[in-house]
Amino acid sequence: MTCMAETNARPNGGRMRNEEALAIEAQIPALRRYARALMRDPERADDLVQDCLERSVSRFEQFTPGTNLRTWLFTIMHNLYCDEMRRVRRRGPHVPVSEWESSAQTPPTQSSAVEMREFEEAFKRLPERDQQLLMLVAVEGFSYEEVSEVLDVAVGTVKSRLFRARGRLRALQEERRARRDQHDMAELRVAAQA
Repeated sequence: MTCMAETNARPNGGRMRNEEALAIEAQIPALRRYARALMRDPERADDLVQDCLERSVSRFEQFTPGTNLRTWLFTIMHNLYCDEMRRVRRRGPHVPVSEWESSAQTPPTQSSAVEMREFEEAFKRLPERDQQLLMLVAVEGFSYEEVSEVLDVAVGTVKSRLFRARGRLRALQEERRARRDQHDMAELRVAAQA
């Protein structure tokens, strides 16, 4: 039986080559975007990216040359995120200021800003699994096959979950829009009576 280290032996004694380091470095912006979407806190997101990079560099000998480095990095990040969420559940809930701060402000009057906020609110109300899936496909541009590797599920499961996630997001946005329209109509009635 061949040892894993023997099959993935690197000519420079297992150390990362410069082009490999550059390939990882090129993925940092995408990793940061995904981490920020997962964590919803820039500092914690940066910590997650740092942990992901540290793990990928320290265990680079486990990367199989010729496979998709991006998928490997996102899988590491996803697994670190899952570990962190398990730790958080054991500790109890923590609500960062950034999560309630936007609701303490006066909403903008520009329609595009309102629509973006409604989208963000609808997105936050989605189950975590749907958020992850939509981020990987819609924002990061992963293929269904790459997402199936990152999340460790079948491609068909990715497709069906994505279809349902998009439907739930659309329904949440329509629900929010209907509430806003009702609120606007009520304000108009009050203004007309005054």
